[in-house]
Amino acid sequence: MSGQHPSVHAQSVLLTFCGAYVLDQRAVSATSFVHVLGEIGIGEYATRSALTRMARNGLLHTSRSGRQVYYGLSDAGRVLLTEAATRVWDKGVVLRRWNGEWTLFGFSIPESRRDERHSLRSRLTWAGFGMLQHGLWISPQPIDPHLLLAESDVAHFVHGFVARPTSGTDVDTIIASAWDLESLAARYRTFLARWDVPEPLPGATDLSRQLLLATEWLLLVREDPCLPLQHLPEGWPGARAQSVARALRATLAGPARVIAERTIVRLDD
Repeated sequence: MSGQHPSVHAQSVLLTFCGAYVLDQRAVSATSFVHVLGEIGIGEYATRSALTRMARNGLLHTSRSGRQVYYGLSDAGRVLLTEAATRVWDKGVVLRRWNGEWTLFGFSIPESRRDERHSLRSRLTWAGFGMLQHGLWISPQPIDPHLLLAESDVAHFVHGFVARPTSGTDVDTIIASAWDLESLAARYRTFLARWDVPEPLPGATDLSRQLLLATEWLLLVREDPCLPLQHLPEGWPGARAQSVARALRATLAGPARVIAERTIVRLDD
């Protein structure tokens, strides 16, 4: 393996695992989660704490059978992971066709609602927006504000526009102001150094590889705004990284599922 794999948080891996193996609506034992995450170096306490936190936040529901606790996805959790799968695997990381229009969201949220403001910023970042200046966020994607802000308590503070830069405005300068492309490119190169090799993560099981690959790719994609190809630096590594991620995902899917189904204990199995 080239380089050391970055530390991954229990909740990120749990979300990846649930997206792959718990979307069928059947609950999985807590000990199964502990065993699977233990294989990639995440301890029992961290796993159980993350499960409890996810249940408290409404992403999971709990059931009991004897002394064993089981976790399944809530409706909200299922919607979140279905949307995440589309964002991570179906959408590209490069916008190859662009009409030159930007989606702009402007907002000013009272200091008394700081948590909701932070939540909105996280949602905008996940959707590919970058902050051009305080209170003004931009994306080259055609994004429907009603869908993005559905069920948000601060939607009425947000004003959306579609616009084109005026003559003389430098788009590359806009992009450089809103996103740190050098940092993102470095992360893509690190990803390629780890995964674009003959034997990624030697010694790991195919299930461990699958979960680490998908988790790392998720953390990368959530920071990528999917910018127009003509405004990305020459030799942009994102496209190559995406090809590697998709190919490895397809290669690992079958063997990883065999291991998972042998390992997972489901409610009423």
